[in-house]
Amino acid sequence: MTCYISRAKTGGIKGGLGLAEDTSDAAISCQQVGPIELTDKIKNGKSQGDVVFQKRTSLVFKKLQVVRFYDAKRNALVYLTYSDKVVDGSPKNAISAVPIMPWNK
Repeated sequence: MTCYISRAKTGGIKGGLGLAEDTSDAAISCQQVGPIELTDKIKNGKSQGDVVFQKRTSLVFKKLQVVRFYDAKRNALVYLTYSDKVVDGSPKNAISAVPIMPWNK
């Protein structure tokens, strides 16, 4: 699985020094690029909401996170990206759902 994330980044002097807060905007797109074998923990629904990526986006508290969920009914992996601190308005999030397909070598 490969995921691509884009996020807003504040420019200028303050942005370059990390003194200005970035907005909470982000987008994600994921694609299956090889065979996927799910662990028993994931298959049995014991593992929901695994954090698979984190990046600090401010000097103090703000982080961009990607969380993975498994949709057993549709045999799909769902990736959710969000910022854990709201800046300028509502919290923003984005998802990418990828059906798990058979993969021939």
